[in-house]
Amino acid sequence: MKILYGVQATGNGHITRARVIAPVLLRRGVDVRFLFTGRPWEHLFDMEVFGDCDWRRGLTFATRAGHVQYLRTAFRNDLIGFVRDVRTLDLSPYDLVVTDFEPVTAWAAKLQGAKSIGIGHQYAFNYPIPRTGDDVLARNVMKYFAPASIGLGLHWHHFDQPILPPIIETPADPEHVRQDKIVVYLPFEDIRAIVHLLEGFKSYQFHVYSSSPCSRKPEHIHIRPLSRLGFQDDFRDCSGVICNAGFELASEALQMGKKLLVKPLRAQMEQLSNALALEQIQLGAVMPDLDEASVAYWLKNGAAHRVIYPNVAEAVVEWMLAGDPRIDQEWVRSVWDRVVYQRTNDAFPPAVVRCA
Repeated sequence: MKILYGVQATGNGHITRARVIAPVLLRRGVDVRFLFTGRPWEHLFDMEVFGDCDWRRGLTFATRAGHVQYLRTAFRNDLIGFVRDVRTLDLSPYDLVVTDFEPVTAWAAKLQGAKSIGIGHQYAFNYPIPRTGDDVLARNVMKYFAPASIGLGLHWHHFDQPILPPIIETPADPEHVRQDKIVVYLPFEDIRAIVHLLEGFKSYQFHVYSSSPCSRKPEHIHIRPLSRLGFQDDFRDCSGVICNAGFELASEALQMGKKLLVKPLRAQMEQLSNALALEQIQLGAVMPDLDEASVAYWLKNGAAHRVIYPNVAEAVVEWMLAGDPRIDQEWVRSVWDRVVYQRTNDAFPPAVVRCA
């Protein structure tokens, strides 16, 4: 089988998921070519696992100070170039198109009538899962940004819907956990605001990953350049993670049993809904803004919950290669049956949330 695999590279979550699936496809003898969009090629890093891959500009969202700016987004994207990339992408050599919420491959498949599978958290929103911050614009973005013939959604809980657990990459368990070590990844926030948020908590060591340097900072705040291996090293033995309410990093934190504090990106329905879901299933804490009181309470009282997810990548690739376009409820249930919740306090495991 020959697959074209599109990956939305605006953030690192989609790329991380593709890193997990890529070696599984290769072990199964699949001829796969990856295409990345949403970030300049020179800003991508640690891409060796994808081999000889392609790049297009694609579409992305403009943000400032933790807020999506839709007007800047409209002016920032080259819509004429996007349409050209979609129309000139030849899918005839491929048996299947896979899109991780990547719009060029998704729309090329739609226009050329090619079979496509969407894999990712965004496709879970095709079902009645916890949702907030919803409006006509948000619904249309979810529906039309990267459409697929079949949408295979992922989430931290099934919510009685045909969606799967996260596809995640996690490092080996540490020999010990440093209780004073906190990893911070807030790529949509200003680095100076992050330093100001954390500077008063001198009994903790904050390892902040950012693409922006900061020359003036206290000694207990360590600014790290973006690096997959460096992040994994710090993530392995930290006790907690402060991050935006994206899906992938929160999934890794749950898998490793790190306590979790998320700050959702404002005016972004997916992140606002992720924060709501974490609160409903009692797996993480939420702060709507960069708030010192919220951080202080979480550092003192935040609980770590561990959710051990199975090898979902293997299950997905096996389903993909079987060629059956249906998402079978029994198959989905069999994957969730292998999820293990480790009790850390009386409020855990979380109650099942029923969706109408």
